[in-house]
Amino acid sequence: MRVGAVLGVVAAVLLVGPPVAQAAPATGAVPAVCAGREAPSGPPAVEETVAVPAVPVPAEPVGGARMGACGDVLPDGAGPPPAVTATGWVVADLDTGAVLAAHDPHARERPASTLKILTTLVVRARLDPDAVVVATPEDVQVDGSRAGIGPGGQYTVRQLLTGLLLNSGNDCAMALARTLGGVPATLADMQQHAEALGALDTRPATPSGLDGPGMSTSAYDLALLFRVALRDQLVRETLATRTVPFPGFAAKPGFLLSNDDPLLGSYPGALAGKTGFTDAARHTFVGAAERNGRRLIVAMVRGEQRPTRMVAQAAALLDYGFALSAASPVGTLVDARPAPPPQSTATALPAGAAAPAPVPSRAPWVVAGIALLAVIAATATVVVLRRRPR
Repeated sequence: MRVGAVLGVVAAVLLVGPPVAQAAPATGAVPAVCAGREAPSGPPAVEETVAVPAVPVPAEPVGGARMGACGDVLPDGAGPPPAVTATGWVVADLDTGAVLAAHDPHARERPASTLKILTTLVVRARLDPDAVVVATPEDVQVDGSRAGIGPGGQYTVRQLLTGLLLNSGNDCAMALARTLGGVPATLADMQQHAEALGALDTRPATPSGLDGPGMSTSAYDLALLFRVALRDQLVRETLATRTVPFPGFAAKPGFLLSNDDPLLGSYPGALAGKTGFTDAARHTFVGAAERNGRRLIVAMVRGEQRPTRMVAQAAALLDYGFALSAASPVGTLVDARPAPPPQSTATALPAGAAAPAPVPSRAPWVVAGIALLAVIAATATVVVLRRRPR
């Protein structure tokens, strides 16, 4: 069967697969995403060859009512935030989870390599950091940035995480996904992790962050996931590393990996950061810094390097956050998926009236379709996006 035909079948499954009944949403519920923002902005990536339904919008904005706003979300009396190019951004307290300021925090955009934070969470939950992985030719046949693993090379999971986070190694992402049971299984784990933590704008389509059908996240979700990741000592230490020896393979000797986080070397008190870029996602960033005993997170989606570099925009947002009072949060980064709102019982059905029909949900079919797409993408010849040059 041709790739196009297979993709068509997958699309049909996604769109008309057998529904699973769930309770109807409450009447008059306010969407948590602004009009037209249920899915990432166009133009679509070449890899998005199948139209996947958008991630369902929660009945109430995750993190508080103000997190559903479409523009600036600021404390009363706060001055205007710095001008940045990001479509959505969040500044929050790393320790308490209090959101200090934001702009369109739940805007759905593509994560690019900032998605590797979610991949890291799954790896830390599932794999022994000292387990040894032997790289295969398939691991390195991936587009975009690579750490430099090679076929036959032996690497610990800890070393592969280093390559994943410091050099944004898509080759390391593929090796780790294979070790986790394959790309479809890894994506399913990533989806479950995101949903369990309350990152309900996020849908992974690749373990590396390269664009794929239905991929999405938000500044709110990236801040939430990064906050969870920084609780892990191994992750914190890895992200704070400037350079680290990395194994060679075959006749290639070992070499030094360097951290490509621009915040770490330029912002006083910087703790960690992760960049991302694809042509469709544009620039994304998540980082953290400490000042006078306070630790803040900044997350940005769909930004541009002009007229000011993203790292300078992130620094300006951190400065703005440090100047705000911790006593006036506008929302919170949750630690787990919020419980659904209770069903209203104020209005009883008339005697003999039938209950409303259940609303169909195709979420299980969407996950299954994404998994199948991952298998197709791994075996088909596709046109891939040019990522930022190494």
